[in-house]
Amino acid sequence: MSKSANKHNRIYMTAEPISEQFALDIESGSVTSKMEPKVFIKTLVDNYDFDKQDAQRLWAFGPDGEGPNVIIDATKGCQFMNEIKDSVVSGFEIVTTSGVLCEETLRGARFNVEDTTLHADSIHRGAGQIIPASRRVCYASCLLSEPKLQEPIFLAEITCPQEVAGNVYSCLAQRRAIIEIEEPIEGTPLTLIKSFLPVSESFGFTAFLRSNTAGQAFPNCTFHHWDELSGDPLVEGNQVYEIVKTIRKRKGLKENVPLVEHYMDKL
Repeated sequence: MSKSANKHNRIYMTAEPISEQFALDIESGSVTSKMEPKVFIKTLVDNYDFDKQDAQRLWAFGPDGEGPNVIIDATKGCQFMNEIKDSVVSGFEIVTTSGVLCEETLRGARFNVEDTTLHADSIHRGAGQIIPASRRVCYASCLLSEPKLQEPIFLAEITCPQEVAGNVYSCLAQRRAIIEIEEPIEGTPLTLIKSFLPVSESFGFTAFLRSNTAGQAFPNCTFHHWDELSGDPLVEGNQVYEIVKTIRKRKGLKENVPLVEHYMDKL
């Protein structure tokens, strides 16, 4: 829960993850807010286990109205919701563009506006009051819903002669890569090795691979998917926490992630 600066408005919100398939379908453009309303609601209910009422009251995708995050009006009998909708969505857009952990784009989050207490006079619940409160309550609900880091993964297709395949495997193992398949290329002495390589490990990978295979291996990397890093970024002493700290330091932010109390107000 967060209050507006004038203390006359309160917004209560929760956050939860959406399914990976839903996020992928939003990114591919097969689910958009531009769909016909009846088709859109039926798609959400049938394919992604949405409650019909939630599907009808989905306010926006974000960031930029088309990203893999959603905000839903889950309130019951609250007044003036249509008036503050744009302001709350603006706060949601800010949060999805720069997340709470290290100000990177958010992915796969669902925000539910659970309840609101708003001032009866419209002057006291303008955008200047609601947007900052909406932003803060989104950040607080993010921190309370066990956020995780995701890293992009390349599909690395490496063409090399059969005799240096062992060297390629050892190079990939040193770079946290997962071997997907190895298949010989028909009619040639070459073999094709497909593997999933974290993008963070791909810097200098081509030179590293060629130096270990006498220049006989040729990698080709294309983006494939996002993968969740195991570990809690809010608990000190694991690799993910250190990654978050490094990113925040590089961006000139405070090294530690802000506490929930920084964003959440007391009643």
